[in-house]
Amino acid sequence: MASLEPTTLRGDRVVLEPLAHEHHDGLVAAAADGELWNLWYTSVPTREGMRQEIDRRLALQDTGSMLPFTTRLVEPGSGGPGRIIGMTTYMNIDRDTPRVEIGSTWNAASAQRTGTNTESKYLLLRHAFEEFRCPAVEFRTHWLNHQSREAISRLGARQDGVLRSHTRAGNGELRDTVVFSILAHEWPMVRDSLLYRMRPRG
Repeated sequence: MASLEPTTLRGDRVVLEPLAHEHHDGLVAAAADGELWNLWYTSVPTREGMRQEIDRRLALQDTGSMLPFTTRLVEPGSGGPGRIIGMTTYMNIDRDTPRVEIGSTWNAASAQRTGTNTESKYLLLRHAFEEFRCPAVEFRTHWLNHQSREAISRLGARQDGVLRSHTRAGNGELRDTVVFSILAHEWPMVRDSLLYRMRPRG
């Protein structure tokens, strides 16, 4: 497995930067875009909880179990990094297999359904399969989060199963977790499909 050091992944729409404390204010503004902390089916920090969430993710990075990123838009014209729109990670990292889960992802409401999430997932998948040489990449989501389940399926991931009463949601209720994965031999077809979807139209 390639070294899991913090790295920057660049696309045409987004840049995934290693999470850092100086991203705090931009992340607070991104979460406020849509008041994402009110979504019952996912966990997005409030203004008061953002610093603690950054600390949590960086602590998991120190243990080797997570590689967190801040998602930025690419500035039109200059191609440089623009405003922060969210967070994403490689998590539950298994170095021996090697295997990663892509998760703990959220994006500002105004950035949703604009192609930014598709490109973010493409960048993370490409790095996992082509640099880390993972035989599989996993995704998990709440059974009742139909938007997330549909988005994961559109990526080309297949459902592995459902972990019933798997963990507690932010409101304390037990949740069923749906597990998806993409295997290494499926990546070329998934890659080509994502590249087609991201191709400029018109």
